[in-house]
Amino acid sequence: MKETFKLSSEYIALCDLLKACNVCHSGGAAKHFIGEGNVRVDGQVELRKTCKIRAGQQVSGDGFSIVVEAA
Repeated sequence: MKETFKLSSEYIALCDLLKACNVCHSGGAAKHFIGEGNVRVDGQVELRKTCKIRAGQQVSGDGFSIVVEAA
């Protein structure tokens, strides 16, 4: 799955982004998914569940890639 997400504010928390893009079905599932080391932000493994994702960043993992753009 390759998707583009348009921000409506300055940033979005990583767990909220995964939920909004239907990578995970809930915020709790997203936090668990991130904690297991399944998510990369700009190519680096990210373990912080509420990491601020801003325009220009790319979030990826096994089977998904999300490019974040400004509104």
